[in-house]
Amino acid sequence: TGIYTIGQRVIVSDVQESLFWVRYRRNENQLIIFADDTYPRWVTTACLLDYDTMASADKFGNISIVRLPPNTSDEVDEDPTGNKALWDRGLLNGASQKKTTLIPGGSESLVYTTLSGGIGILVPFTSHEDHDFFQHLEMHMRSEFPPLCGRDHLSFRSYYFPVKVCWNQKRFNLLLLCSFLQNVIDGDLCEQFNSMDPHKQKSVAEELDRTPPEVSKKLEDIRTRYAF
Repeated sequence: TGIYTIGQRVIVSDVQESLFWVRYRRNENQLIIFADDTYPRWVTTACLLDYDTMASADKFGNISIVRLPPNTSDEVDEDPTGNKALWDRGLLNGASQKKTTLIPGGSESLVYTTLSGGIGILVPFTSHEDHDFFQHLEMHMRSEFPPLCGRDHLSFRSYYFPVKVCWNQKRFNLLLLCSFLQNVIDGDLCEQFNSMDPHKQKSVAEELDRTPPEVSKKLEDIRTRYAF
């Protein structure tokens, strides 16, 4: 479904087998697969984030960030099959677009659109403190705002894959990714803090060792840093 190049690498997205990392061997005019994703994602679109990282979306509405392990090598010149480089180290089970700014001077984010007309942004956390704050805020919001249809929030978010962390301000959905991609915070849920009654706001803020205005300011800061 797509071919992306960076340096000597070619990344190919497949209709049902996710992403493949390929190295072009100029002398033999060969393409060697040296890494692939461990999940069979039905990729519809993807884009490069850096030399080792791809962002992709699948036909079921999932967004994923796939990154090569730091010690994965694409040096396959001595191994024509491309298998030895990976199987000897046992790193993988399988094969042996744009970032932008939405405001002047703003930080880079990954923008996507959906078939139903939604516009979304994935933005990285820049500190463990921010990630920890929003993670705990999200936890409190889950109990205060259960889904209207009665489904468990975590179960719904983990329908296809376990929740790894979205942000809604009417027209925008912002997904906040922590710096090491270990979790994604549901910003839409966190944003509902401002719609709670003052008593509940005070209760949640105290659990976070903050005041309600401080929590609201954190929500505002993360928005204005990237979008609006």
